[in-house]
Amino acid sequence: CLEGGYLALLARAGLVLLGLCCCLVLVYPAGLQRPSGWPRGPEEHTSREGYMALLQEREDSHRRYINSLTRQIGQLKEALLERTQQLQDSLEKAQTGGILPGGLESLRKTPTQSDLKEFLRSQLDRAEVNSGVKLSGEYEVIPYDTFTLQRVYQLETGLSRHPEERPVRRDRRAELTGAVETALHLLNGPEQHGDGAAGKHTHSPADFVEGLTRTERDRGTVYELTFKDKGPRGLSQLVLFRPFGPLLKVRSESVDLSSVLVNVVVPLSGRTEAFRRFIANFRRACIQQDGRVHLTVVHFGGDPVEQVKALLDQTSRETRFRNFTLIQLNEVFSRGRGLEIGARAWRRSQNVLLFFCDVDVHFTADFLTSCRLNALPGKKVYYPVLFSLYNPSVIYHNHTHPPSLQQQLVIRKESGFWRDFGFGMTCQYRSDFINIGGFDRAIRGWGLEDVHLYRKYLHSKLMVVRSPSRSLFHLWHEKVCADELPPDKYRMCMQTKAVSEASHGRLGELVFRRRDELPKNHGYQQKGAITAAFT
Repeated sequence: CLEGGYLALLARAGLVLLGLCCCLVLVYPAGLQRPSGWPRGPEEHTSREGYMALLQEREDSHRRYINSLTRQIGQLKEALLERTQQLQDSLEKAQTGGILPGGLESLRKTPTQSDLKEFLRSQLDRAEVNSGVKLSGEYEVIPYDTFTLQRVYQLETGLSRHPEERPVRRDRRAELTGAVETALHLLNGPEQHGDGAAGKHTHSPADFVEGLTRTERDRGTVYELTFKDKGPRGLSQLVLFRPFGPLLKVRSESVDLSSVLVNVVVPLSGRTEAFRRFIANFRRACIQQDGRVHLTVVHFGGDPVEQVKALLDQTSRETRFRNFTLIQLNEVFSRGRGLEIGARAWRRSQNVLLFFCDVDVHFTADFLTSCRLNALPGKKVYYPVLFSLYNPSVIYHNHTHPPSLQQQLVIRKESGFWRDFGFGMTCQYRSDFINIGGFDRAIRGWGLEDVHLYRKYLHSKLMVVRSPSRSLFHLWHEKVCADELPPDKYRMCMQTKAVSEASHGRLGELVFRRRDELPKNHGYQQKGAITAAFT
């Protein structure tokens, strides 16, 4: 009975297989494709034992491959453990012998996630982000790069020697864009506004104003990013730090600059026309656009002061602006003494932000915002690097008329250079200036007083923000180096005069053009032409 049931079951199975084969033939009339590696014997196509043997062979092959990989992984783990143990033994022997350097103790333990966080936090604490570090001189200062969404302004320009980078390199663009996107994510996140905050402003890339960044080679990269807020003058500032790893949020805060008054201190001796040009720019940038400034003019000498008074009175009548202070000194001009007296002449109770400026400097309202952002009492001082324009009569020699002043205010390699050797234009709070000791009062005449003050801040714990400013220009003017200057000051004056005329390429073009125009047998005339080209 059991044998008959078994035979009936086999018969039914055979019928089912036969039906499946017929269906396959109908669907694939050209015949089934034989998979590669399958047995070719016709009797094995219908043999159940053949299929099972084939499947078993495939399974055994996969199992052998898995076992081989498992064995290799085990061998690698054993080798790694052996090497790790050898390293631990070596470190223990070195420590026992007293020859293990202090920075290698951390290798004796297995790093964890908390160790990584502690390392990143230690990098942040060591970097000059929250507080300044004492430096021995100006050559140790790492300057910031200033950047927008389209341009990067940097001092270290390499082979290109261009004062700005546009278009920005692809790798640099990805880095800066990533920092801005991270800042936007933090600004628009719930932690910044709180859950369900009503009327919160959603920031976008269009709100990005400006950023500062610099890299300390053994610590990481810091980003100070400024965004516009909802209000007309509201700003948000974020500080991010990348300790050669993921970006860390240092702080995020809303900045209210509406009450920060800037006292622009200008020493002056004669030069009425230059002061007239300065007042025209002051009216436009400070009175009409900004409105939160005070002007202190320290005048040396006698007669021209009446013209200075007339210009100030005219400005006051026409603009109803009264925040002027004029100090008259009947003595020889000394820039450091003039700035010192102008800074200490402030008699109001509240602390004030000082902007030490020269009469030949052109700035915009955007610079005043940078001045307020990058100076903080007891924390940091701002030393912007201004863009110095070349002699327009040399740069625009082929023009019938030189371009207007506004058209000359462009940051290009052909029109000027970053004045990275100058430290005269600076923003700092009066309290910091008084506490640091002010200028060296023994210095008279031109030069060195700004360098001495700069070094004082470098030797203190205040952070020095040094970066190129795209809103601060030094206008070209004829520089006279007096013969009675000390040798070091005279050399500095002559060097400044030389580099301010034109670029090396333009000066070389003038020299070689005049040389080629002279007869070949007049060597002394060629020498005279070269001298004339530089004078």
